[in-house]
Amino acid sequence: MLSSRFEKSWTHRLTKPALAVVSLLLLASCSANGSHSGAEAGPSSSASSSPSSANTSSSEAAPTPSPGSEDHEPGPGVDRDAPFVQRIQYPVADGGDPQQNWGDLYLPAGKHQPKTVPLVVLIHGGAWRGGIGAEDFSDYARALVDRGMAVYNIEYRRVGTGGGWPTTFTDVAAAMDHVPEISKKHPEFTTDDETVVGHSAGAQLAMWAGTRDSKNEHQLGAHPKFMPTRVVSLAGPLDMTYAADHGDSAIVGALGGSPAQRPDRYSNVDPIQNIDTSIPVVAVHGTADEVVSPVNSQRYIDAVQRAGGKGSLYLMDGDTHGSLIRDEAPHFGRILDIITRVTTKPKNQVGQGASA
Repeated sequence: MLSSRFEKSWTHRLTKPALAVVSLLLLASCSANGSHSGAEAGPSSSASSSPSSANTSSSEAAPTPSPGSEDHEPGPGVDRDAPFVQRIQYPVADGGDPQQNWGDLYLPAGKHQPKTVPLVVLIHGGAWRGGIGAEDFSDYARALVDRGMAVYNIEYRRVGTGGGWPTTFTDVAAAMDHVPEISKKHPEFTTDDETVVGHSAGAQLAMWAGTRDSKNEHQLGAHPKFMPTRVVSLAGPLDMTYAADHGDSAIVGALGGSPAQRPDRYSNVDPIQNIDTSIPVVAVHGTADEVVSPVNSQRYIDAVQRAGGKGSLYLMDGDTHGSLIRDEAPHFGRILDIITRVTTKPKNQVGQGASA
């Protein structure tokens, strides 16, 4: 887990209803005691002011507000003494599910002028199925914001929780397309040069999100309102056809059939079939991954380089499929360093060559 110092310094958004409750409690206390004491009476640790604190498909509770937080973020020239997190509902065409169509926005402490804080979008994995949610990326979200980055950790509907084809993909597209709207209220983070990071199935979704701009107008995900400019895959099935043909039933379930049965769907979202050489990519994979073979990342990066794009491969000795995203894992710090470099280096220096 992250340090208690970091947890204690966390600042959360207090909504108007929560402010009203706190105000009434304070007034009642003052009336009963006949005192105007300045002592804070904050909400209990089990309270939540976020729109969706009870996610039926995810064990993560919504961020808990801290007493004294602002109901709104200040405009240009933001100066906050602690990190800030807010749960944001993003709109989807079919109305969506408020317990799944959201993202947690993390903003760093310090003074920041408009468009000066780099943004990292996180997309969790879980085989495109319910059961694993955005909480899987909480360690990375908090560690990255502690390094001075803004983070948007998104949730989406999956197979078994209202998702599948095409909803899972259109949800991710909708979450990404909402970034420009979020930036109107929080102008300190950038919207023209960003990183998207995904783990496992989320890595496939991240790579797909990074190539939406090159889609035919009739394909799923065409006409994006927001595009990342660099992508990091953690243990991603980046050659979906190869993986499905070698026994990956989760891919077959997510796309509603095998490559032979649904060739159009695979051609639309399979990362290796949708390489955009203008987007530098980095693949990270554990050598002990028995869920998604490292061959997937190797095949993808080889294909990117053959096409003239920029791609790097980092193999983490001994890491399994799940250990890549655990803060107690031996390579957690190294992976954080990789994401930080990818996010903060000039785009033309990202994804140069292959690394071990």
